[in-house]
Amino acid sequence: MNLSFTNLTVISHRDSFDKAVTKNVVVVALSISINYINVNLIHTFRRHQIFYMNPRYILFIHLVVNDMIQLTMTILLFLISYTLHTISASLCGILILLAVCTTENTPLNLACMAVECYIAVSFPLRHTQICTVKKTHILIGLIWVMTILSVLPDLLFTLATEPLDFFHTRVFCLRETVFPNPSIHKKRNISYIILLVIVWLIILCTYARILFTAKGACKNAKKARNTILLHGFQLLLCMAIYVDPLIKSALKYWFPEHHADSLFACYITIIILPRSISPIIYGLRDKTFRRYLKKYLLCKVNTK
Repeated sequence: MNLSFTNLTVISHRDSFDKAVTKNVVVVALSISINYINVNLIHTFRRHQIFYMNPRYILFIHLVVNDMIQLTMTILLFLISYTLHTISASLCGILILLAVCTTENTPLNLACMAVECYIAVSFPLRHTQICTVKKTHILIGLIWVMTILSVLPDLLFTLATEPLDFFHTRVFCLRETVFPNPSIHKKRNISYIILLVIVWLIILCTYARILFTAKGACKNAKKARNTILLHGFQLLLCMAIYVDPLIKSALKYWFPEHHADSLFACYITIIILPRSISPIIYGLRDKTFRRYLKKYLLCKVNTK
């Protein structure tokens, strides 16, 4: 399992100028479109108390903000690989660490959203006591603490083993170039496996309990069951990034003459498009959020 975001894009030297420009325009256009939708979702969230006082919407908007940061970091790394080619190892390390943290945040956030759905269906009378705004903010803080602690050993180990001059050199920005020790790679793979197993167990358990509740033909239970299924689908998309080396090897074997283009398609499919899933699944699918978002967008159009 590999989390080198620019691994999919170490192909700039193989592209013609026109093709390189086209790829960068496509990437930037997609990122602007996705982030524009996300910004409108965030603005709608901040304007209405019904959202920012609801733990479910707080977790959702944290997922949206997290996706925006992750998308911005990966796009920035993509553009750097084509324009600057190399940057200082210290700056590269900061960008990589932020991208890695936000990537690991996503499955943890999905697990928390699944648990919140389970509590809402299984303990409706105690839901407001268990899931409070304060507890939700603490939970989001814990998510960040966990992901930071998972990557902090990589940074500390590299600081201890690499000479200080290394951090002033210019490198092609990959995770392997700034954290080159093989022990770090082994630790990373083990931590990813543990993380994904725990998250999958949470989602499967909550789905099973909600499925049992849904047999009573409860409308909220059925809606929660469908939401958990969507959590699982999004988690599958998140997992694709961990198996990108296998995908790249298969693409190189099947399309040796179009390897650079297939890597770009892989980058779009695995890195960028999953970032558009959150606003579609949770923002536009939710009737309440959709209604307020529609009002906000109509107001924007009328004021122009």
